[in-house]
Amino acid sequence: MKNKIKTVAILFILVLGTTTAIAQDIPGDTYQQKFKLGIGASVAYPFEDPYNLNVGGDVRLQYDLSKKYSLTATTGFSNLFVSGDNNDLGYIPAKLGFKAFVLKDKFYLMGEAGAAFSVTNKHNDKSLLLSPGIGYATKYIDVSVRYEYLPDFPSIRNNTADKGLGQVALRLAYGFKL
Repeated sequence: MKNKIKTVAILFILVLGTTTAIAQDIPGDTYQQKFKLGIGASVAYPFEDPYNLNVGGDVRLQYDLSKKYSLTATTGFSNLFVSGDNNDLGYIPAKLGFKAFVLKDKFYLMGEAGAAFSVTNKHNDKSLLLSPGIGYATKYIDVSVRYEYLPDFPSIRNNTADKGLGQVALRLAYGFKL
């Protein structure tokens, strides 16, 4: 697990350094680097039991390195609903990411990594959080689909307690320049 985190961190630093160098080497490039803020709502379908649905909200700060590349920082709150008498699992995600626009500055690929901190009564867990996604963004609207993997959250497989949760989420957000 520690090797995976080190590998992700090294790759992130290499991509950041390469992107910055490329953006600075283009003569005549007058692109203004800027911050953007997005406020979003998500709904997700968890693949593992006992979870039925995940609903959440988030705030994402984005720093544009160039027209095609951005760095992101995302946090918010998500609630995994459980049927029956068990408590739901609510958590706060904290993620850093990289966004690359690949088609007409509207469609993008994005990767985020960070941690999820459980904040509900019966759960004292924290987990690594990995989240690749694709999306479409206009001047104000951002729609994306992402896969999230939380390897340390409790789940049930074959009627046995286990760990690991995968889910697919749809996010709709309103964004603006700062």
